[in-house]
Amino acid sequence: MFIKFRGTHTSIFYSNAFPSYCFTSQCRLYSSSTSSHSLVNYLVDSLGFSKQEATTASSKVTSLKSLNNPNLVIDFFKQTGFDNTQIKTIVSRSPKLLIRNVSKTLKPKFQCLMDLGLSGSDLVNVIARDSVIVDRGLDTHLRPTIDCLRRILGSDDDVIKAIKRAPWLLSFGPHHTMETNLLLLRNFGFTDDKIRKFVLIHRNFLTQKTQRIKDLLHRVENDFRVPRDSSMFHHAFQVLSAQTKYKLDRKIEIFKSFGWSDDDVLEMFRKLPHCIGISEVRIQEKLNLFMKELGFVPAFLASHPAILAYSLEKRVIPRMQVLKSLDERKLERRMWSFYTVLVLAETKFMEYFVLPYKDQIPDLYEPLKINVAP
Repeated sequence: MFIKFRGTHTSIFYSNAFPSYCFTSQCRLYSSSTSSHSLVNYLVDSLGFSKQEATTASSKVTSLKSLNNPNLVIDFFKQTGFDNTQIKTIVSRSPKLLIRNVSKTLKPKFQCLMDLGLSGSDLVNVIARDSVIVDRGLDTHLRPTIDCLRRILGSDDDVIKAIKRAPWLLSFGPHHTMETNLLLLRNFGFTDDKIRKFVLIHRNFLTQKTQRIKDLLHRVENDFRVPRDSSMFHHAFQVLSAQTKYKLDRKIEIFKSFGWSDDDVLEMFRKLPHCIGISEVRIQEKLNLFMKELGFVPAFLASHPAILAYSLEKRVIPRMQVLKSLDERKLERRMWSFYTVLVLAETKFMEYFVLPYKDQIPDLYEPLKINVAP
């Protein structure tokens, strides 16, 4: 048997159902639009957002039902010590924080950082500089990352010191990258103390891709021929990791433009990697002075690279001026090579070349008085 619906009944069934569905959708759209509009006004009124800034931020908060939660979040930040400008910056970067549960989500994360030893203005400044920290998972990211930093740096004080300088250490992606990089350095002979000192200076090392770290270590060992057991190996690695290959190649080309061979550059680097770490301008200035004015040759500088590390303004030029003053007055002095004079400790230089002549040349000390040699 077939059941037949009369046209009027069929018409009534569909006309009731369809408008009902449309009405519900319109309500939801209207509710969402109203919440978004309210949030825009709220951000403008409470935190000083421009209309455009508030619209951009609110467009990323799609599940807001009322302004109760944003109120709770902003009140929590204010009670913790953040000012309006800092809160505005945080909300601009991470608008979804406005819908986070204060008691279940935000407070435990803040407490985790406080348990580490961050508090007061330090806590506020760290989060203000990188608000992504409080958007990371507590058990899946923050705690494991802090534990990893503890293992690397050895103490909570050093962890805090690193985080204050580089808050992004806590928001960086997978923390196992840090662990892998740490293990890699240990395999190349780095002691925990050297790793700790290195990380405190070069904090971005921990977050670099492991393959890049591996390539740098192999380049130090194979291309620059610095043995793993050399006391200079970790210094060489620091120098290479702090600059791009492009910049490094440019610096090497400067040395070559002054007549240095590849072997000269490699010898200098193995003995004192820092010479490649100084800026291109400084390298040019020092080679001009030592080679063109003072007559040093590449082979000598490569085998005595310490003089390239001395400050021109604080050590080299003042000592040149003192010797010049003595020679112009034809005063008898120790006729040592300039290299020998240059490597003297400050006290010895004063004893041999300044104090004996203070009566004849009272102002001899002037070039040294302002610039104290390192």
